[in-house]
Amino acid sequence: MVWLTRFKELPLALRVLFLASFVNRAGMFVFPLLAVYLVRGKDLGPGEAGLLLSIGSTGLLVGSLLSGPLCDLRGRRAALLTALVLNAAGYLGLAVLDGAPWTYAVLLFVALVGMGMFSPASNTLVADLTTPEQRPFAYTISYVGNNLGMGVGPLLGGVAAAYSYHVMFAGNILAGLLCAAMITLWVPRDRRSPNAESRKGKGRSGPLGHRHVLLVVLVSFFYVVPLIGLEYALPLAVTTVLHDSAGLVGAVYTINSVVVVSLGLLMEKHIRGYGTKALLLVAGLLWTLGLAVIVFGFSLPAILLSTVVWTLGEIIVSVVVPTYIADHVDERRVGGFMALNGFVLGLARLVVPFGLGVLWSAHGHRPVFVTLLLAPLAGMAAFVLLRIRPSASAVPPSTSAPEPRAAPASN
Repeated sequence: MVWLTRFKELPLALRVLFLASFVNRAGMFVFPLLAVYLVRGKDLGPGEAGLLLSIGSTGLLVGSLLSGPLCDLRGRRAALLTALVLNAAGYLGLAVLDGAPWTYAVLLFVALVGMGMFSPASNTLVADLTTPEQRPFAYTISYVGNNLGMGVGPLLGGVAAAYSYHVMFAGNILAGLLCAAMITLWVPRDRRSPNAESRKGKGRSGPLGHRHVLLVVLVSFFYVVPLIGLEYALPLAVTTVLHDSAGLVGAVYTINSVVVVSLGLLMEKHIRGYGTKALLLVAGLLWTLGLAVIVFGFSLPAILLSTVVWTLGEIIVSVVVPTYIADHVDERRVGGFMALNGFVLGLARLVVPFGLGVLWSAHGHRPVFVTLLLAPLAGMAAFVLLRIRPSASAVPPSTSAPEPRAAPASN
């Protein structure tokens, strides 16, 4: 298989990182079941559990913001290891401590700071260890592996929780520590890439020196809004509006994971050679078409069909945005911009469900889905106006990529 050959050409450190990321995602037994654990395991009320989860989830934002400075000050590997240790420590406290409700919010905050730090640091390391031609493929592999792990994790977590909540937490913690061991052994300490000096001279120092990158990351918020909004709205729509079984909600996420895993690598092959602006506009169009199916044909079959369509847009954005950051930001600031990209996702997780909840309570489900439909349209309009530079990775599919840089030796 061509993709396997390309995978073997990546540095060993990245292949280990992708495997560790999959294990880490697959081992995230706790996160999807936190509300259940707080209600049944800690005897909290549903409202109280929801409040604690909202407070604790601010850790995702803090972790995203801390990831960039930590990558710059202590290195990418140090940031990855810190993320895993914080996540394990927070969940260990949740598993063994029996205190006041506010202590659960603090421990969850610690765990989610670690979760928020991991992805930006991982994306920064990918940028360090790949050539421009390898980056879209590397980010696609990372995204596919994470989604595969997220598909396996809740299933394993449900089985573990049915046996014992302590088993559930132990599995999560052990998976994180296994990843930390793999990264310690095979991911080297940082080094400057061969072209670092040339990249240092690009643009002015600071975020405004890369204003076009900053704007691309910020505008991508309009493509994140429907993703997070659907996480909130679809379960409610299926169970309270269509009056179908909650089990059918799982079908939506299964379809999403199947599309990502089965079509992610195929799409990466075909989007090579196209400019960043064109790809972002296509992603917005796919999001718009998928949401239009729900708005104008609201039914369970429409929801399932729309999932296939908008997932294609999700794949494109998830590959194109980090690739654009890696291609156009000087090496000293890649970590900060990857952290900003993670912050955009974390911010959406905080504000979108609350805003849609207020809208749903006041006007019902239809305005919620219309709002989600308008978000990618706004994003497309903004991307049309933005000046987006050509990406170094935009080469014709028939063009052979140069030899990858050799992975650095561990210090």
